[in-house]
Amino acid sequence: MNRDILSKIEQEQMISREELEELLTTTDQELIEELYRRARATAGKYYGKEIYLRGLIEFTNYCKNNCYYCGIRCGNEKAERYRLTMDQILSCCESGWELGFRTFVLQGGEDPYYTDERICTITKEIKKRYPDCAVTLSIGEKERASYQAYFDAGADRYLLRHETADEVHYQKLHPSQMSLAHRKECLRELKEIGYQTGCGFMVGSPGQTLDTLYEDLVFIKELQPEMVGIGPFIPHQDTPFAEEKAGTLEDTLRLLAIIRLIHPMVLLPSTTALGTIHPMGREKGILAGANVVMPNLSPIQVRDKYQLYDNKICTGEEAAECRGCLERRIAAIGYQCVTDRGDSAMCR
Repeated sequence: MNRDILSKIEQEQMISREELEELLTTTDQELIEELYRRARATAGKYYGKEIYLRGLIEFTNYCKNNCYYCGIRCGNEKAERYRLTMDQILSCCESGWELGFRTFVLQGGEDPYYTDERICTITKEIKKRYPDCAVTLSIGEKERASYQAYFDAGADRYLLRHETADEVHYQKLHPSQMSLAHRKECLRELKEIGYQTGCGFMVGSPGQTLDTLYEDLVFIKELQPEMVGIGPFIPHQDTPFAEEKAGTLEDTLRLLAIIRLIHPMVLLPSTTALGTIHPMGREKGILAGANVVMPNLSPIQVRDKYQLYDNKICTGEEAAECRGCLERRIAAIGYQCVTDRGDSAMCR
């Protein structure tokens, strides 16, 4: 296949459905290596060889939703539930700050216990203690007034994966009371309020097709998020999708590289899920254009309870051990972890 396709995608920062099909189905390894090389070069243009660290704090695995793919869905009676106290969350931040983390990501299920008031109190306290840090929230769909309150309390970023931009596919993944229209509206409101906003999707989720993937890329171009989180779908044994096939490393890497070329300044994580399906998954993600990693700062005693999917890695390592290991692995491929808030180049 002609290499001109990559130049065209790079220059136009857009991809056609036909070009997407070519890149996801080709067996021309030279072409794919060139795709990765261009994605790395594009990431390097805006971020150099720097990889941003995010300290992930999974503070609750209670969730009111019953999404069919998720291990902490409310219908999973086998899940061992927990909530972190404010003191525990602040303790995670303290150890993270000492290790050089300058972004804390508070991630949890949609847990009604954490009212707007509680989220605002936690956010304000983190920002008071660590004014130079960024606080990212990843706590699902809320009303606009709630998003505004968190922003006013000091939250800088918000992650909300759209999961799929195709309505029919969305309904295959979620119960009927959830809607893609509302998910998209939440993302637009987050952008309007002023958050650095992240969307994203699972690669290889049940029912996903080339057409649904193309819709995802069109939506990303339309939304212009500062962050895009994608990772392979991995089934969880206690969900309706337990017997479904996992997404592949190869598809995920190709899509990471494509997203880097069509949305060059985006913050693009190399996810734990990638590291779960391949021992070098996170390194491969960086070599395909990713520039963020998210080590876990959650207390060890709860980490294996936050199981969105099976066989999640790094549930038994201390935060310092986890950071040191990642730093060495990333240095081995020619990159360096940096102590930095790591804002999107779109915000400069």
